[in-house]
Amino acid sequence: MTDPVVAMAVYAALFIGAHLVISSSVVRPRLIAIVGERAYPGIYSLVVLGAFVLLVSMFAYHKHSGAMLWDLRGVTPIRWIVWIAMLLAFIIFVASFINPNPGSMSAQGRKVDPGTAVGILKISRHPGFVAFSIFGLAHMLMNGFIGDVIFFGTFPALSIIGGLHQDQRQEAKLGAPYHRLVEQTSFVPGLALIQGRQHWTSADTPWIAIAIGIVLTIVIVWLHPTIFGGYPLGFAW
Repeated sequence: MTDPVVAMAVYAALFIGAHLVISSSVVRPRLIAIVGERAYPGIYSLVVLGAFVLLVSMFAYHKHSGAMLWDLRGVTPIRWIVWIAMLLAFIIFVASFINPNPGSMSAQGRKVDPGTAVGILKISRHPGFVAFSIFGLAHMLMNGFIGDVIFFGTFPALSIIGGLHQDQRQEAKLGAPYHRLVEQTSFVPGLALIQGRQHWTSADTPWIAIAIGIVLTIVIVWLHPTIFGGYPLGFAW
């Protein structure tokens, strides 16, 4: 029987690789030439979904596999940091659909100026990737077994690699406007604001995303024991 930790690492690599290979400048044009522009997103999604199902299934049956690297579940401040992080992750994730990165799939079919940053893009030009990174890192704090770290670490790993990959691909595709966006914004959350390349205004505040993010956080805290197991607040209710 295959070691669950090894299997988790293999499926994690497959999940990340599926994203990067199919969307690469070598494979993507050739695949589009074969199946067409309209069919490509569907094929891409199916392959990535298949890899994701394998990874999630392995984790579902083999949670907490391998040696424990750290145990922070009993540290109350860490637990609350995790849930504040998750609240931010939900808000940023919802905001990424309101003001998507011009090169993301959620921006397809929408009139988005690739050279202008508004709303959440002033914080990070890759809000979706940032949200998944926060999700993964937060869960790594609460799940210190090697298998857990591999599973949850897949999300920030994919996000960082995917964001850099997307920048490279979109600069080649969209040219000067996207290059201007890269110069005026940051991948690292808040860096462009700190450096003065962006300026936040009240109009940029994603109030709808904040409201939805709060609701999602409450719902997940409530349903987490039933759907995912464990008690996010540290006690049963």
